[in-house]
Amino acid sequence: MQNKIQAIKKIHSSAYALRMIQKAVVLSALLLVAFQADLRAQETNFTKPSWWFGAAAGANFNFYTGSTQQLNYDFRAPLAFHEGKGAALYIAPLVEYHNPASIWGVGLQVGYDSRHSEFDQIILPSNSPADLSTNLSYITVEPSLRLTPFRTGFYLYGGPRIAFNLEKRFTYKQGRNPNFPDQAATPEVKGEFSQVNKTLLSFQIGAGYDIRLSAQANQSQVVLSPFVAYQPYIGQSPRSIETWNISMLRLGAALKFGAGCKRAIPVKVEVVAEPEVQFSVISPQNIPVERRVRETFPLRNYVFFDLGSTELPGRYQRLTKEQVADFKEDQLEVLAPKSLSGRSRRSMIVYYNVLNILGDRMGKNPSSTITLVGSSEKGPLDGQKMAESVKQYLVNTFDINDTRINIEGRDKPKIPSEKPGSTSDVELLREGDRRVSIESRSPSLLMEFQSGPNASLKPVEFNATQEAPLDSYITINVKGAKDAYSSWLLETSDENGRIQNFGPYTQDKIRLPGKSILGTRSEGDYTMTLIGKTKTGNTARKTTQTHLVLWTPAENEQGIRYSVIYEFDESKTINIYEKYLTEIVAPKIPVGALVIVHGYTDVIGDENYNQKLSLARANDVKTILLKSLTNSGRKDVQIDVYGFGEDETLSPFENTFPEERFYNRTVLIDIIPKK
Repeated sequence: MQNKIQAIKKIHSSAYALRMIQKAVVLSALLLVAFQADLRAQETNFTKPSWWFGAAAGANFNFYTGSTQQLNYDFRAPLAFHEGKGAALYIAPLVEYHNPASIWGVGLQVGYDSRHSEFDQIILPSNSPADLSTNLSYITVEPSLRLTPFRTGFYLYGGPRIAFNLEKRFTYKQGRNPNFPDQAATPEVKGEFSQVNKTLLSFQIGAGYDIRLSAQANQSQVVLSPFVAYQPYIGQSPRSIETWNISMLRLGAALKFGAGCKRAIPVKVEVVAEPEVQFSVISPQNIPVERRVRETFPLRNYVFFDLGSTELPGRYQRLTKEQVADFKEDQLEVLAPKSLSGRSRRSMIVYYNVLNILGDRMGKNPSSTITLVGSSEKGPLDGQKMAESVKQYLVNTFDINDTRINIEGRDKPKIPSEKPGSTSDVELLREGDRRVSIESRSPSLLMEFQSGPNASLKPVEFNATQEAPLDSYITINVKGAKDAYSSWLLETSDENGRIQNFGPYTQDKIRLPGKSILGTRSEGDYTMTLIGKTKTGNTARKTTQTHLVLWTPAENEQGIRYSVIYEFDESKTINIYEKYLTEIVAPKIPVGALVIVHGYTDVIGDENYNQKLSLARANDVKTILLKSLTNSGRKDVQIDVYGFGEDETLSPFENTFPEERFYNRTVLIDIIPKK
């Protein structure tokens, strides 16, 4: 019997909450219909209003905690009531001010605020059920500070609440003892609570979303704003005695009206002049030429370990003792790890032989020594175990005397990727910090001009299998795009009507490999359409025709390529590379050559930020090269700069392993002799 009574009460409470929400929705709908009936189309655009007036309606979901027993001076319940809940009506007129140019605003609501609820049923010593329902209501004054963090319809608000008591009624009911169903019912007790606080001071926090219901072409504008607010129990004790307090969750919607001001645009002007943009497509003939390709590949002095393991990962190439005598670091193609594929197969072949290159160099330079510094998130002891794995391979395979190899352990590398306070892509950053660093003071092992434990290992020169070179790419020139467009797309259409889209972009010039458009076709005629989104919200289109030819390498094609490596999130070259660029790379640039400098990043971080970071890296290298050439009295070299960001269709390597991500933080320098 008692379970049935409890179930019926819960149903009534839920039905009441539903009725309150329905009232709020119906009221908003009636106000909206009445307003829209008077709307008329305007010919003039108006600004967004700063002042808004309207009404808010919703349901208060009230939660009682604490205890109450002495209901007034005349009546005390046999036992205390402790917890309860209920739903009640909230309705209030409102006024808001928020300048569209600012993220801040203020608001004020003054209205009727009901805290009607029912305490959980209790069982008296006589085995009779007892119920207590309350009818508390207030006039509530709720000023608030508004924040629009993303300059969209979403907003946060919060502020104090001052409430003045209107009603304080209660109803106490005592049921029959289920063991004596024929006994007379106890009369209901109705009255008013005594010692009720006339004024309450508390606070609230909330969030809402402005949904525009009228076009900005109308001077009179209307917004529907669903909202949710929370008022904790602090300051919400309804009485000056006992421990009863109230927390409240409010769900509702506000209908707000405002009037915009006329824009400072003549009524008859329908077209706003956009900045002029010049659109052209340059497609090279891509006739194979003989070009010697010799790549100088930087050798990062890191060996990366899998999370949770102190064993050398299987992707690092390991030799048998019988293979050591035939090992040559400039002929590594025959020692390619089988797991490599795609773009990473090109130069990762070199990197995954880093331990073999190191062992070979130490064998040829018996006075050289190294220190292996293992860095592990588990602590220095785990880092030492990682370093010991590297040491044992060098000792057992290359017969390096173990006294020439020292080991250390750290919890973080000296130049960590994960900075204090990092919150984005933390797992990838930690993968990059779990590594063994190879340090040495022996010049025979180190990059030119370098010394000390932080110096990089000497680079490797090898013949690379080259992808289509940048000078074979299709160049899309959109001069003036940065001033005219917020972004633009490239649409291509071939003779058969097959359409592809590329972008969006923001820069004035991009380059695309012909293969990305042609696919497996050797050549074709294309309609190239520029689709620009102007900063005033309009769409601009420009079209041109071009003939594309797929680049195919010559049998003996060769070229010259250098690389510069950057630390995570840095756009200034590692100090050791500046002298390298000045004294090694710049003097090898032939007279009249074209130098293509292209920057990249890994996939960690925001895509737009990475695009700008890659361009900054490329410009950093260009500045150093130009300075060196100018100091030599040379003005015959053309340097083109590109930033490709994290674009995985163009990046030098994949992004699966930390070493690939480290090498994608790079600038490639392609030197193309004058034809």
